[in-house]
Amino acid sequence: MMIGKPGQGTTSISTADAATITVRGRDLPGDLMGRLTFTEYFHLLLTGREPNDDERYFLDLLLVAIAEHGLVPTNQVARMTLAADPAALQAAVAAGILGCGSVILGAAEACGAFLVEARTRSEIEGDGALAAMIDAIRATGGRVPGFGHPLHKPVDPRAERILDLAEARAVAGPHCALARASAPLVAEAWGKPLTLNVSMPIAAVLLDLGFDPSMLKAIPILARTASLIAHLAEERRRPIGFLMAAKAEEAITYAPEET
Repeated sequence: MMIGKPGQGTTSISTADAATITVRGRDLPGDLMGRLTFTEYFHLLLTGREPNDDERYFLDLLLVAIAEHGLVPTNQVARMTLAADPAALQAAVAAGILGCGSVILGAAEACGAFLVEARTRSEIEGDGALAAMIDAIRATGGRVPGFGHPLHKPVDPRAERILDLAEARAVAGPHCALARASAPLVAEAWGKPLTLNVSMPIAAVLLDLGFDPSMLKAIPILARTASLIAHLAEERRRPIGFLMAAKAEEAITYAPEET
């Protein structure tokens, strides 16, 4: 359904009255509270059903894997926003989330689109389809999503751990296989090894578990929200937002544009 197109005026997520709260057809205080973990509840909210053991395990795993990665741009902007307005915790969290784009955190969505296309083309064209896709991206000056990392070289330890556990628990399917197979093909196309970063296994495992490709970005966003709150709690105790801003001023030199 297109955004903005009138729907039927219904929701299947929740309803409430003076005495009851119903979420996805279940009694919130009488059934869900005290029984489900937050991870299980998130899966129920997102999909309309409770997760099986593998879905819960890997959703937990991925949320832990992607939540925290130091003073990355999303955390920096959140801390500086809180420094500018210490009362606006919600604005600082929102500022960090707004930075979840195609480079930071949003890459899982692009990886998912790549893997879905690769699987479809491989089923139609055969074993050479993945290499042809990668070669075409290289030829047009593009980048294969999920490859390269400014810090982790030659291996992103999170990525390897996710794929290893997916294989150990017999969850890995065609998308995980394509993620594995992409690494040597990318190295061949670029003439050097490029790090398979955490975004590709996140997308691969979620797709193999049956998650909707359009929701792949949701998991990194949810995970990073927890980290942002931790950084903002620390910012209130030990502020560094203005220090980061000052260091940015020191690092950047003014240079007038040439006319």
